[in-house]
Amino acid sequence: MNRSRRLDERARMTVRLTLLCAAARTGRAVRFADDALDERALHRVRAVAGTLPRAATHCTAPSRRCTETARTLGWESVTPQPALRDLDMGSWYGRTLDEVAATDASGLAAWLSDPQAAPHGGESVAQLCDRVAGWLDALPSDVGRVLAVVEQAVARAAVVHALAAPHQAFWRIDVPPLSTVELTGRSGRWNLRMAELPVSPRPSR
Repeated sequence: MNRSRRLDERARMTVRLTLLCAAARTGRAVRFADDALDERALHRVRAVAGTLPRAATHCTAPSRRCTETARTLGWESVTPQPALRDLDMGSWYGRTLDEVAATDASGLAAWLSDPQAAPHGGESVAQLCDRVAGWLDALPSDVGRVLAVVEQAVARAAVVHALAAPHQAFWRIDVPPLSTVELTGRSGRWNLRMAELPVSPRPSR
């Protein structure tokens, strides 16, 4: 087999994954909940729709904000992926960060410092990272380009896995709403790919 053919086959076996962080309601306190998107958030989704890469496979987390984001992008017949669900916040679900800090300060401090901690009785950060890693590594090598709308926590966990970083790195990753994470990989090995800015042609003199 010649070198060009080997390179071509290798390219076909590379998964190109774009994770789009779901839109979020604006002007509200941070709350551990799955709120419906407001019109301002939906407007922002429509504004970014044309900037996303084309993909053969579309996925979404099962949450309301993720499915609303995907639907506003114009996606049809997208099956929610349970493995991409948000971190289970247990008894903290529906509460704001300030409310939790006021009633369970020690639990919140443990959760923010220990990936194994789950003071709310739900899912730990480590469990989330392991779940997302399993989904990533189970993607078929011939799936091509995949575009998925995910939760912020899921995007963070994906970066942790791609870089083989310790779970403690989870809180060091900032993924704003409607930002993207680009990953490429195959055979369980992933690379983080930074996005390129469009370059305008030089004006002719």
